[in-house]
Amino acid sequence: MSHSVELAGIEMIFGAVRAVERFSATVEGGEFFSILGPSGCGKTTVLRLVAGFIQPTSGRIVIGGKDVTEQGPHQRPTSMIFQSLALFPLMPVWENIAFGLEVRGVSKAQRRRRADELLELIALPGFGDRMVHELSGGQKQRVAIARALAVDPEVLLLDEPLSALDLKLRQHMRAELRALQKRTGVTFIYITHDQSEALAMSDRVAVMNAGKLQQIATPRELYANPATSFVARFVGETNEFAGRVRDVANGLAAVETRHGMLRGRAGPGVKSGVEAALYVRPEAVSLSVGAPGNRIAALADRLEFEGAVAMLHARTNDGAPVLAAIANRRLDEAPLSGGPIQLSFAPAEALVLAHG
Repeated sequence: MSHSVELAGIEMIFGAVRAVERFSATVEGGEFFSILGPSGCGKTTVLRLVAGFIQPTSGRIVIGGKDVTEQGPHQRPTSMIFQSLALFPLMPVWENIAFGLEVRGVSKAQRRRRADELLELIALPGFGDRMVHELSGGQKQRVAIARALAVDPEVLLLDEPLSALDLKLRQHMRAELRALQKRTGVTFIYITHDQSEALAMSDRVAVMNAGKLQQIATPRELYANPATSFVARFVGETNEFAGRVRDVANGLAAVETRHGMLRGRAGPGVKSGVEAALYVRPEAVSLSVGAPGNRIAALADRLEFEGAVAMLHARTNDGAPVLAAIANRRLDEAPLSGGPIQLSFAPAEALVLAHG
């Protein structure tokens, strides 16, 4: 059985720097849990705390119901895959995979048998006697995963393992990792600054910024209902219109902005008189002139074709940028650069969040 991981109010202070502040989360056994955030936000520090490489300044770490806060990495049922992979170039693939078993005193025959089993699992049968330099980037990635799984961890910790791969291989490995996690049932805690990785692979995502936990939610919930302004800006493309809340009624907040009165769903802490911003995704913004709801006058700037959609970059009369997604089949409706347009969106598609 894979283990749950409970982080109870952990903090990590390095001198005058508070790298992690009162972080609390419970990762369920067998869950693919990602921690997402910009560089320097503290996410890798959280992973190192779970691994036992460092001990928290305060708080508790519980794995599988056992308090491991003061235990070292070799006493914990965890294994870690680093960004650099750290494969041994002078060892064949099977010895790389079985290295952790050798350290534990397992016989050579048993190590080879386990390595071959894992090569089957990662779809590299017969690769055991190859050298690391003979492998592609994606194959090296799989070998690193197999090596981590060889010691039968209950929790696998992954520190931005796909960041060095090119885009196409990264997308392929995302699917491979997700499928492998489901086959093994091992609890995955995955660190990334790439929102598309987190959204594509995870059961749930924790978003961090400046050492603080912002929100934990499923990918769909995170995208549709961000809890803070930071999450709204960081996860996916969005349009932001700042202003002051005039009133809140029937779950909708009316915000006075430079572009007129705009309405959207009232988020946490939104009440009359507070400074706030209305957020709306580009795919919710329409070019339909007569559409009901919020309307904004703008000038078309440029159109960026992305295949299934094209992104229309526009500017309001006071120069604020606005982004709208236009479906491929409707590109003939796209305005000319510099031409006046009316953009609209439904209040139900927008979210109002208080500043702070």
